[in-house]
Amino acid sequence: MMQQLKVLQSIWAMERREPDGFERTLDENLRMIAEASFDGVSIFVSSKEQTQAIKQALGGTDLLVEACGLPACDDDLRRQIDFAGELGALHFNVQPDVRLRRLTDGIELIERWMKIGDGAGLPVYFETHRNRLTTDLFFTLDLLEAVPTMPLLADLSHFLVGREFAWPVSDENHRLIERILDSSWAFHGRVASREQVQIEISFPHHQIWVNLFAGWWRYGFESWRRRAGFDAQLSFTCELGPRPYAITTSAANDSTDRWAEALLMRELVMGIWAASAQTGT
Repeated sequence: MMQQLKVLQSIWAMERREPDGFERTLDENLRMIAEASFDGVSIFVSSKEQTQAIKQALGGTDLLVEACGLPACDDDLRRQIDFAGELGALHFNVQPDVRLRRLTDGIELIERWMKIGDGAGLPVYFETHRNRLTTDLFFTLDLLEAVPTMPLLADLSHFLVGREFAWPVSDENHRLIERILDSSWAFHGRVASREQVQIEISFPHHQIWVNLFAGWWRYGFESWRRRAGFDAQLSFTCELGPRPYAITTSAANDSTDRWAEALLMRELVMGIWAASAQTGT
C-alpha cells in the first residue's frame, strides 16, 4: 500500500452558531460528512460518557477519527488518551492547556508528556495553537531545538496571525515555518491573513493567502513523505470554525458558506497531495 492522504472534517467546524439557533445533531453531521466522501472526522474528547456517545454514533460508518484534547495536567493527558483509544483514533492531538514562560519548564513538560504518549498505543501529536503551550512560534522552535523528536500537528494559521508576518513573507519567516513543518505529522487546515485567523478562501482578494498556505502545505506534504513509512497515512483536517473564528455579517451570519469552503479546501488539498508525490518521495 502506498502513502495515503486522509482528509477529515472537524465536528467543531460543523457547528452553525447562526442567529436562527438551529444546530444539527451529531448523527446528522456524521451522515453529512460521510455522504460528502470525507475520510473521517476530528472531534474533541472530554469525558467517558461523551466518548461512548461518539463511539455509538460512529458505529456503522467507515469514518476515521482524529481525537483531540485540552489536557492541563498529566492525569488529563492519560485520561484523554484512553478516550482516544476507545475510539480507535488515528492519533491523539494535544493542545496543551498550559501557558509557561520559562523554556526549561516547557521542555520538562514536553519530555514528560512524550513519555506518557510512548505507552499510548497510538501516536500523540502536539498542535501549534494560540493560547496553548505552543502559542508562540519562537517558543515552539526553542522547544524543538531542545526536544528535536517532539511530534507536531501543524495548524499554521495561528503562527501567521500570532506573528503578523509582513507581506510578502520573508525568506527567514518561510524557513521558520518550514522547520515547524519538518516536525509535523498531521495538519489542521484553515487560511489566515496576518490580521485574521480565518478568512474566506473563496473570495478572490484572499487568493494571495490561499496560495501562501498551499505552498506551505505542499512543503509539509513533501517533508512528511520523506520521513513517513511507505504505507503511512497522513491526515489533513478541514477546520473552518464557527464564529468567532468565522467572519460574520452585521446580522451575525457567516459571511460565506463554511461547508462549501470545506469542500473547496478538500479539493485544493487533494491536488496539492497529488503534486507532492512528484517530489516528496
